[in-house]
Amino acid sequence: MEPIEIVATIFGLLCVWFIVRESIWTFPTGIIMVSLYIVIFYQVRLYSDMGLQVFYVVFNIYGWYNWLHGGKNHGRLTISAIGSREALLWTVVGGASIGGLGYVMTSYTDASFPYWDASTTIMSLIAQWLMTRKIIEHWLLWITVDVISICLYLLKSLYLTSGLYAVFLILSIMGYIEWRKTYRTPVTTSPEGSYA
Repeated sequence: MEPIEIVATIFGLLCVWFIVRESIWTFPTGIIMVSLYIVIFYQVRLYSDMGLQVFYVVFNIYGWYNWLHGGKNHGRLTISAIGSREALLWTVVGGASIGGLGYVMTSYTDASFPYWDASTTIMSLIAQWLMTRKIIEHWLLWITVDVISICLYLLKSLYLTSGLYAVFLILSIMGYIEWRKTYRTPVTTSPEGSYA
């Protein structure tokens, strides 16, 4: 285990904990975590995952702004659910993208587990985008990504990172439950506290 992986793990745990709590602090901690993972994934030749971290930096910046100003009258964003048409669209786009990226990685790189790597990459991009918009179903995608990632990182001897994703899995389940409660509860007081 490298020191960089330990630091990335700590910031990863903080990032997901803040998402579960609906805290804006998820974004600065997320930026630090994904920046460190760019280096880590380059070192172990998981190039799809490495490229994914670059997108995460951009998504974290956008999400930070959107959570604060993407709601009604440029106010704070509230939790919402995805429609069936949008869900179908993301399923089709996701499936095609996984197939395409997996093929490219198989044909043109020395990537390990290219289709599994592509799956976590594409599902993570979709989940991160939905999270920046506070769409509750992003948690379901993260749960799927976490299960695949645990296995993939164990196979690559990234034991601490695999353990981190096991914790992410638990936090993702907790996050889905907590966000469902918030989504179903009408807002009767100021949501200021959830952004602390």
